[in-house]
Amino acid sequence: MTTTIPPQELARISRALPFWLSLLLLPLAWLSAVLGGWAPLLLPVVSWHLFSLLDTVAGVSQQNADLEADETDMRWYRLITLIWTPAQFVMLFSLIWYVPRAEHLNGLEKFFVFFGVGVITGTIGINYSHELMHQKNKLERWLADILLAMVLYSHFRSEHLLVHHRYVATPRDPVTALYDESFYHYYPRVLRECWRSAFRAEKSMLARKDLAWTDLSNPFFRYWSLQAGFLLLALVLGGWLGVLLFLTQAGIAVWQLELVNYVEHYGLTRKHLADGKYEHVQPRHSWNAAHRATNWLLINLQRHSDHHYKPDRRFPMLQTYGSSEAPQLPYGYPVMTMAAMVPPLWRRFMNPRVNKWREMYYPDITNWRPYNKGTTPLPR
Repeated sequence: MTTTIPPQELARISRALPFWLSLLLLPLAWLSAVLGGWAPLLLPVVSWHLFSLLDTVAGVSQQNADLEADETDMRWYRLITLIWTPAQFVMLFSLIWYVPRAEHLNGLEKFFVFFGVGVITGTIGINYSHELMHQKNKLERWLADILLAMVLYSHFRSEHLLVHHRYVATPRDPVTALYDESFYHYYPRVLRECWRSAFRAEKSMLARKDLAWTDLSNPFFRYWSLQAGFLLLALVLGGWLGVLLFLTQAGIAVWQLELVNYVEHYGLTRKHLADGKYEHVQPRHSWNAAHRATNWLLINLQRHSDHHYKPDRRFPMLQTYGSSEAPQLPYGYPVMTMAAMVPPLWRRFMNPRVNKWREMYYPDITNWRPYNKGTTPLPR
């Protein structure tokens, strides 16, 4: 049963502080580089395992913020997302300067330092960019673009806002994982299709204004400029090894993002009504996870059912749902993404849950094959 957090309680800094725990990962990245040895494994262990263990202690949260809360009540929550971009920039590029010169680190240790950095820039950085890109404030959107450029995945903003939210759980959304689709089939498909769909979406928006895609208002020019600038900075600070380490963390970060994307909508589809028309997005079209500690780490991303239902809500305002309103994940994202990398285990976890979801919400659909294969008509 859910309870409501009144605005005056939500506004207290003590309420917001657990979401600031992610900042502790930044000095941990530097500690792993300075110590070497086994220390570079600290970042994935803390991000993936420690917070999952904390979930077993902290349990789930069934508390929802009062929707009457305003921007002033969320100042301590907003501040963490504003601080993160410059903090990540300093962490990333100071390590790109330091690690190539660190004689106490061998090649494998250097790789694992930046594997850990990629866990941070993906698990936290891209997640914070996701929060920022949904805001109307130009500063916040710019911060989102900077975070995404640091992992060479700038097109994610266009794809997410113009394609994913509009077409989620339909065949036109590359990010919605099909029933029984393994992550290893999904991942190269998404890498290929998302860039194309993002570019097409921006090109179509410009065409509606009678502008060519080459018009400088196309955000892809900003994306490419920021990415090129960061690659050049990596070269200046760390030489070609610095560029290689930058690419390493970017690759790990994108892998982390797409693992999460795979989990969030796996097997869930909107009902096709007729002639390319689909039902409206509801909380039941995203997997919900109310696990407290991993929601601290991921600033409530796991309340994904509400995010798609009301995309303009800031993360403290996202609501959780019971099992009668939205499908529930058995564990938080870190455990679920690890399971996703083992397809037989993943299917054992999730396929029965998808089938139960179908029986619960769509007992009238008797032929699921077109939904499983993504061959229902494209949405208009």
